[in-house]
Amino acid sequence: MVFKRTKPHIVLSSEQKAYLEKITKSGKSEKREYDRARIILMDADGKGVNTIARELHTNRTKVYLTIDKALSFGVETALKDLSGRGKKRTIGNEERAFIIRTACTKPSDLGYPHEIWTNRLLTKYIRENAPEEYDLKSISNGTVSKILTRSNIRPHKIRYYMEKTDPEHERKEAEVLHVYREVKTIREEGSGKLTALLSYDEKPGIQAIGNIYPDKQPDEKHGYISRNHDYKRNGTLSLMAGIDLITGQIIPLVEERHRSLEFVKWLELVDRYYPDDYKITIIMDNHSVHTSKETMKYLSSRPWRFNFVFTPTHASWLNIIEMFFSKMARSMLRGIRVDSKDELKNRMLEYIQEINNEPVIFTWKWKMDEMPGG
Repeated sequence: MVFKRTKPHIVLSSEQKAYLEKITKSGKSEKREYDRARIILMDADGKGVNTIARELHTNRTKVYLTIDKALSFGVETALKDLSGRGKKRTIGNEERAFIIRTACTKPSDLGYPHEIWTNRLLTKYIRENAPEEYDLKSISNGTVSKILTRSNIRPHKIRYYMEKTDPEHERKEAEVLHVYREVKTIREEGSGKLTALLSYDEKPGIQAIGNIYPDKQPDEKHGYISRNHDYKRNGTLSLMAGIDLITGQIIPLVEERHRSLEFVKWLELVDRYYPDDYKITIIMDNHSVHTSKETMKYLSSRPWRFNFVFTPTHASWLNIIEMFFSKMARSMLRGIRVDSKDELKNRMLEYIQEINNEPVIFTWKWKMDEMPGG
């Protein structure tokens, strides 16, 4: 059965049409005013309700209400909300303060075993413990949620932060940034210094996970890789890598462990990589193997060859090599399956070789403008 429209289309004067078109073209119009102006213009052009709702990605009810209001009260009135619209606010400032104050208190401090609030638990507490004069006995979960959202309070979420516990944080941070400043100067102006500047870290515990049943590649029926949940563990490997901050070349070493023995082995690899007259500066974190007896013994055998610059405690994000590890984890290592640790090692080294064939030079920008000459 076909339903015929009984109401006439809106008729606009030239001034009204120009006014509405100005609203739709202005970037400062409120969205609801903009939407209503579009609805009125399209109805005046003879378009049906279904067509308007579809083209404006809205619902038929909204279109009907706007058209009815324009026909009953005029175009300008249809753009605004009628007076008395909406439910009057019934929860006062004191009640809202009580709700927010409660949400900012740990549930465990109020006798619950919970560490953080759920919306239902918080609402239950408010209903049962709000003062009688607040009249919150029947407050809904949705109302509590809206009050907290408007106040930007989210007691059901945890966002972690890192406390600065290193008393030498500023000094170490400045030393790292000075290395990045030197890198920038060498790239832009060149340098007569025989120096190498590296960023180093370890990525331990890379799992060599193997499939028990083979993967099924995408086809016309299933547009994604199908993988069985069962798998086998073939052990883990540790990647030790340093990136040359001038050339972007990565110097890797893959071993089963990452003790002082393996770290010294990586230093020997770096020692062979650069000419004997180069001074090698390496940015690294405060891992114990970097200052162990074995490491110090090796460094004493190569006096003036190496210079270690340590990042502040819990500030490994200052180390550029972390960007490479993140990229590697999100691309090459993501979902990887291998039959052995040897296969995993070979594929990691192959990936790094591909990077070295077209090296990516990372540029550090944070706080560089605050450095001398920035």
